[in-house]
Amino acid sequence: MTLIVNCRVGLEFFEYLKETNRTSVTDRTQLKDIYNREFRSRNPELKDANFSRVVYALKVNHKVSVRRGRVCFHAKVKALYQDQWSLSRAPKASPIQRGVSGAGPAPVGGAESGVRGRRKLASLLMSKLKTDKSQFIADKNGISVTSDQECTDGKICFAANGENESVLSLYVENGGTESVLFTYYTPLHWLRYFNLVDEHRVTPAKPLALTPGSKYEIQVRFQSSLVGFYPATLAFEFRESLLPSSASFHIVRFIEARYVTSLGLELAPVAPYRPRPILAPPPPEPCTIVDGQPPEGLSVQRLKIEVGLQPYKVPTYMDRLLKALKSPTFHDERKAVLESLLTMENYSERFHLLLFLEEMQMKVDITRYNIPNDDREDASMVQDQRNKKLLILEVPGVAENRPSVLPGDRLLVFLKGLTAVKYRGYVHAVELEQVKLGFSSQLLDKFVEGMKFGVEFIVNCLTMRVQHRAVDLASEHRLGRVLFPQAPLSPSSDAELPALRLFDYKLEQNPEQYKAVQHIVAGSSRPAPYLVFGPPGTGKTVTLVEAIKQIEKTQASCHILACAPSNSAADLLCKKILEHIEPRKLYRMYASSRDAKMIPDELKACCNWLGNAYEYPLKEELLQYRIMVTTLLTAGRLVTGGIHPGHFTHVFVDEAGHAVESECIVPLAGLVEAGSSQVVLAGDPKQLGPIIRSPLALKYGMGVSLLERLMTTVPMYQKDEESFDNRFVTKLLRNYRSHPAILKIPNELFYNGELQVCANEIIRNSYCGWQHLPKQGFPVIFHGVMGLDEREASSPSFFNVAEVEVLVDYVRKLFETQGRKGLSIISPGDIGIIAPYRKQVQKIRRGLQRLENDLRLRDMKYLKVGSVEEFQGQERKVILVSAVRSSPHYMELDQEFSLGFVKNEKRFNVAVTRAKALLVVVGNPRVLSMDPVWARFIQYCKDEGGYTGFSPIEEEEVIVERLAALYITIEAQVETEESEVQQLLDPEWRSDL
Repeated sequence: MTLIVNCRVGLEFFEYLKETNRTSVTDRTQLKDIYNREFRSRNPELKDANFSRVVYALKVNHKVSVRRGRVCFHAKVKALYQDQWSLSRAPKASPIQRGVSGAGPAPVGGAESGVRGRRKLASLLMSKLKTDKSQFIADKNGISVTSDQECTDGKICFAANGENESVLSLYVENGGTESVLFTYYTPLHWLRYFNLVDEHRVTPAKPLALTPGSKYEIQVRFQSSLVGFYPATLAFEFRESLLPSSASFHIVRFIEARYVTSLGLELAPVAPYRPRPILAPPPPEPCTIVDGQPPEGLSVQRLKIEVGLQPYKVPTYMDRLLKALKSPTFHDERKAVLESLLTMENYSERFHLLLFLEEMQMKVDITRYNIPNDDREDASMVQDQRNKKLLILEVPGVAENRPSVLPGDRLLVFLKGLTAVKYRGYVHAVELEQVKLGFSSQLLDKFVEGMKFGVEFIVNCLTMRVQHRAVDLASEHRLGRVLFPQAPLSPSSDAELPALRLFDYKLEQNPEQYKAVQHIVAGSSRPAPYLVFGPPGTGKTVTLVEAIKQIEKTQASCHILACAPSNSAADLLCKKILEHIEPRKLYRMYASSRDAKMIPDELKACCNWLGNAYEYPLKEELLQYRIMVTTLLTAGRLVTGGIHPGHFTHVFVDEAGHAVESECIVPLAGLVEAGSSQVVLAGDPKQLGPIIRSPLALKYGMGVSLLERLMTTVPMYQKDEESFDNRFVTKLLRNYRSHPAILKIPNELFYNGELQVCANEIIRNSYCGWQHLPKQGFPVIFHGVMGLDEREASSPSFFNVAEVEVLVDYVRKLFETQGRKGLSIISPGDIGIIAPYRKQVQKIRRGLQRLENDLRLRDMKYLKVGSVEEFQGQERKVILVSAVRSSPHYMELDQEFSLGFVKNEKRFNVAVTRAKALLVVVGNPRVLSMDPVWARFIQYCKDEGGYTGFSPIEEEEVIVERLAALYITIEAQVETEESEVQQLLDPEWRSDL
């Protein structure tokens, strides 16, 4: 027997003492005698532990104190039994109550009540409710259970007032012609905040006879100051007579109490959720496409094309492969390529298939934004007042890259209802939510304001084509030694490493960073890539930058290419390099689609923006620069321009774990010469990888970055006994971001406890004295919320209003308490809120708008609210996290598609490691605790005193697990071609060329 089981038995024993009016007995010997003679043997089928073991378990779990032969149950335990469960059952049977019914026969014999009785009844009903719910919610044998509130499908909902007790009346009524015994009613699990009251205190020992036409009231009283959704399942038991042959029957009612503030009411679903299937696009109907007017002057093209970029159109055989991947009975030989181990021999073919699968999914997903849609029946355009040849279309979401619409992109419009002719428009400019489009004169001549249009968005396939070419070039240039490296036979020693004087002297105090720089400069891993494994906040970027500076300083013939997946990350690299490198030696190359307003001022002197257009210089000019910085995809321009393999002696990729492998090799394939060029990858395979839309591409490995593949499949990059081989990989160990309390759990779960806290003490301790901490000095809060995840209208994305209410209240407290008791002034830009689903992000933003008006705050636009993916690589002084998911029914869907915030370890790791000084996590502890990672974090908060809000009673979980499944309407899954990523997360579309 485990301690938990024995503790549960001990609590059952206390209930038995309560039922038999003997809770005043504390003598250990006397209690042992009652336990052995009456309690332990009362059910032959269950053999409980001996009394000593039970007392020990109660003591360890802080339920009793034992001293001088006395066993005293704590007040908290006694409080659990002050409602209707504490049946006043005397040792002698009581007669049937007359109450509303009149006299009756002898009492029910042998009826089992208490915890064991409830567990048996709960198990019976739980199993039957799953298969025949309608049978148990139906009134039967003339007996009905009604309420003063509306009852739908056995469910009764009522609103709660946070200040006063709310009362719901239930009525048990006999509408038949025969008397029926009301023998028992009970919740199927412990209830917190509820109290059930009935005048006659019906129990199996004191049943109530309901005569024909009689009605009996039971009051459900609820009170909680915590916003949220509080469900309860009540089972009512009846018998036709007290004869042993008389079978019992049951009626079940689901009770939902909900405490919602005015903000919660404002954020409630706008309409009931009705799934909308998004079917695969029908075969294109014949139509005439009238080409529009492309923009002029976006770029000055002096770089000549020497290596072409093929169209790489999706081949027709992909339809057959798609069927084979979805149906085991359908055969296609290419399926074997995806299922086989990745090698250099199948590298190109496999990645072509994955990229085609992803592109096909992208084309389906982008139809979400086409007009007409659920939000708009049509679109209208207006003429640009500054350039009459352009029409302006409003595209909600375009400012957030949902969808991504960049200068030079194309889309199709057609007059409403007339799809035979479509007009191709070219994007000339994007300004906030407006897109300026160039069309042919055919449309402009007939255009009048007020015309109604349909709009079709088109995936920009340039990014995919660049990756297709890269995987071809990887095979053509034989990069096997780079992509599938093997350790050299002869080991090198640290004596061969150069002695360096670093530009950033702080790195000299960090042995891991210093050694990584030494090995990179020495090229100790060549031809294999050198990996910098950088857990959160450990200084991956500064390590790369220092290595770049040292190579430029010590190697006269070097040429360095530094890349990152996003423009913001590439800009950060560039700015740090410029701290010690002359601007004339460095060139930051942007894609022509990059908004020039986003270029940092300090980079304008060394980039390809001329002031009115982007320039792509001659190859001979580019070859003169010592250091070039681009995004991974824009590096493809250098391949197109014919820069020969081996020109770049070193290629650095920062944030390599966040890029698809076919994207990561764009700056390698065609530019790197295996054997002479040194490749350096920095990132963290324990954090989020690339966003993949196609579930099939994800299934067959496209979500695994090159960095993660190397670290998990190549022996030379794996830990050997206690350490990594520093010739090939360095794990950074010093965290310069977070308070130790914030870092503890991710450090323990993902980094073997090796991370060392080195964050600035003043910053990391700045919220240790915040008055709203459950425990002073511990700046981590888990706030339990019994919320309900909901959906609205046709959007399948989840949101949780109760969690929004709690989050907004924390933000209010942050601003109201700033500057007090030594707290520093906090700005909106110091706060970040992370939510896993797009709809929750939108609801939180609406809540913050109301707070902004209430407190008259300024600059709230700098308080970032976004998904975990949007916070990757970022940090804030204060981070708040909303877990959203509150219904166990959806856990299986999460696991199947690997999208659930709860079930994704990498998403958890990123979310909780963004904070410097204060981390607040809001979620349902019942649901989150089903996942071992979340369970460990929640237990940590409890152990350290950082837990607040709703807390499930420990015994509640023991009696019946996952009871919330009873409160959820199980909806049929809708077949849709739209990806789960698009449906639930609605991620940004990539625009980092």
